[in-house]
Amino acid sequence: MSGWEPIAGLARVPRLLVALDFDGTLAPLVDEPMAARMSQDARAAVEALAQAPGTTVALVSGRTLRDLRVIAEYDDDSPLLLAGSHGAEQWPPPGEAPAPVDPLLLAQRDDLRARAEAIAADADRAWVEPKEFGFALHTRLVSDAAAARGAQERIAALMAAEASDWRRRDGHDILEYAFRAEGKDGAVARLRAQTGASAVLFAGDDVTDEDALRSLQPGDVGVRVGPGETAATVRVAGIPELAALLTRLARERDTLRE
Repeated sequence: MSGWEPIAGLARVPRLLVALDFDGTLAPLVDEPMAARMSQDARAAVEALAQAPGTTVALVSGRTLRDLRVIAEYDDDSPLLLAGSHGAEQWPPPGEAPAPVDPLLLAQRDDLRARAEAIAADADRAWVEPKEFGFALHTRLVSDAAAARGAQERIAALMAAEASDWRRRDGHDILEYAFRAEGKDGAVARLRAQTGASAVLFAGDDVTDEDALRSLQPGDVGVRVGPGETAATVRVAGIPELAALLTRLARERDTLRE
């Protein structure tokens, strides 16, 4: 499941959407999440694709939109589209402003987040990341596997008892809960419609990206970055290999100017 051949057909489609996860796909995973930045080669590839004819690039991340703007070093002059919180947030906004969130849900979020933080405090170097619509437990820095597993199990039990309707997501050393159920599949569908894309390339590295990969249509291409079961048709070893594929795609699409 590797190589250029499955992607070659995307070089000539009239309108191409390139939708990319951020952490682990364009940026190496780091101990301090807000320190994440695209690798030099990945950034160059993204910028080249964004300038290619008939091509739109979108970053589709589980990060809140606010944090995604920071780590992507985004400004409002950028041609990139952003989808944060697994697609529950988008920039630029696709239409009317979203309806205000129910204050009772926000109060529940804050209460459950505080209780999760108390649980995480018992596992050295575990921590809880505030999310717009929930929270995430990070155990990447926990050296004691039993302690990490214990924190995950206790938070899972809390959520099963108090918010069983919240969406759970498991990823690389992360356990996330949200009261919004949107997934990256919905984000890709909205971006496809918004951009009038003839085809989509989506790339990601984690379980949370599989929603989008499974949703792709004939003529689209899914890329899995790194190991793991996947619905993708292409697999690359890591960020440098993905950057090389994206760079080649940008170069091929640039010939549409001719």
